[in-house]
Amino acid sequence: MGSRGRPRGRRRRETGWESEFEPEPEPQPEPEPVPVVEGGRAERRRLARRVRRRRRTRRAGELPLLVAVALCIALVLKTFLVQAFFIPSGSMEQTIRIGDRVLVDKLTPWFGSEVERGDVVVFKDPGGWLKGEAARPAPDPVGVKQIKQALTFIGLLPSADEQDLIKRVIGVGGDTVMCCDARGRVTVNGSPLDEPYVNEGNTPSDIRFEVHVPAGRLFVMGDHRANSADSRFHLDEAFDGTIDENGVVGEAVVIAWPFGHWRRLETPATFRMVPDQARREARGRRRRRRGPPFA
Repeated sequence: MGSRGRPRGRRRRETGWESEFEPEPEPQPEPEPVPVVEGGRAERRRLARRVRRRRRTRRAGELPLLVAVALCIALVLKTFLVQAFFIPSGSMEQTIRIGDRVLVDKLTPWFGSEVERGDVVVFKDPGGWLKGEAARPAPDPVGVKQIKQALTFIGLLPSADEQDLIKRVIGVGGDTVMCCDARGRVTVNGSPLDEPYVNEGNTPSDIRFEVHVPAGRLFVMGDHRANSADSRFHLDEAFDGTIDENGVVGEAVVIAWPFGHWRRLETPATFRMVPDQARREARGRRRRRRGPPFA
């Protein structure tokens, strides 16, 4: 009968004339021949050394690529996520001390998160504020300064940028911040603040003021009230000493160094009791609109 009628690519079982056929096995690649090293033990040692040199050369070529990738990741983290800042002054003592390193969250503002009362924020100098802060550290020698600047730029060292300040937000746009009530406390929208974070021995404020915070701006004060050139010292300037929200670099969330002073920077409970003045006024306007148009 020949092979007519049989499925192609298959062969009949050798056990009989059953109707089942098995597929022919696929051809396997032939193993590469193992090179034969001639010349005895010395030649084999030379070949092994050559292989090791090739591996070291390949690793050395990969090292610059790994360093470049690590630097790019650090730069992205510093630019968009988290950045370390060095604290050179005592305006936030005892909450944040001189020499502390704080981590600043720069991510949440990208998702529309707004600055809230009680937040500790890092912001750019609005103009002349740094003159009232403590002296900066002594300059580094030539060479060391450039290396530190490069490492700071990519986020591997805390920033010591002289254009940055750190303060606590007391009032946001729409708030009325005043000092002081009958008991010498700072009030926000008429609500007195209980401020346990104020440095021991300081009064809430030796300067009396009343500021209506414009929309999009912040009224800030240092926790070391006797050693902080904050919004109170710029009341005679434009916007009554408030700062622009767009100048905020980010919110300080953790004191990362030294380890003995590690702590989270959380919003004090007293700010949760402050009524929202802008919302309250908006509700009042809505109530007036519901009234009859004519008496």
